[in-house]
Amino acid sequence: MTRADDAAAAAQRLFPPGAEVAACLVGMAPRAFDSEQVAVAHAVPARRAEFAAGRAAVRRALDALGLPPLAVPMAESRAPVWPSGLVGSITHADGLALAAVAPSRQCGALGLDAEPDEPLPMDLLASVTRPEERRWVAAQSDPGRAARMIFVAKEAAYKCQFPLSQSVIGFDAMRIAFGAGGRVEATFTVPVLPFLQGQRLTGRMTVAAGLVLAGFSLSARADTA
Repeated sequence: MTRADDAAAAAQRLFPPGAEVAACLVGMAPRAFDSEQVAVAHAVPARRAEFAAGRAAVRRALDALGLPPLAVPMAESRAPVWPSGLVGSITHADGLALAAVAPSRQCGALGLDAEPDEPLPMDLLASVTRPEERRWVAAQSDPGRAARMIFVAKEAAYKCQFPLSQSVIGFDAMRIAFGAGGRVEATFTVPVLPFLQGQRLTGRMTVAAGLVLAGFSLSARADTA
């Protein structure tokens, strides 16, 4: 299998049945649809290539769901605008784009993030973690990679909550905790309606293809307790 295949297979295992994950190498994708391309018309070539790879990954996931190659434009918030009846998430990292897509009757929301499997620069730690998270990081044998895990988990959880809340939240609005078997929880430390303070999103994490990957999902009932 290729690196893209390895990453997609690993990310697939982060989500419940009904979701499909696909990947595309940046620079190897066809041009995005015109209705999508307008969002990056004035972007630098590297950003346009990354964007096209993300949309190509979406269409590969749609194909796995037995669906046609639908357009996924970008909203003013920069979030993907998913076709009616679908939810999804897109991420780009280290020359790869990945997309997770599911029917909304099976999943209420998805959040996928990938980052290089490298230590997070410690000068970023205070801006992306809460005090209790920093204490956990300091107790780990590899603090830089522990911090990277928190960052990736927060990014994925943010993407999962955004379609419901439409709220831009800071890194201090969630607290990350890790469990056995790759389990991860993101707990809201403030109310972000419809999520209440103390409510949790549950996800999974893994490391594969040189990437740290995190995936969060909500049931079709949007159960956030």
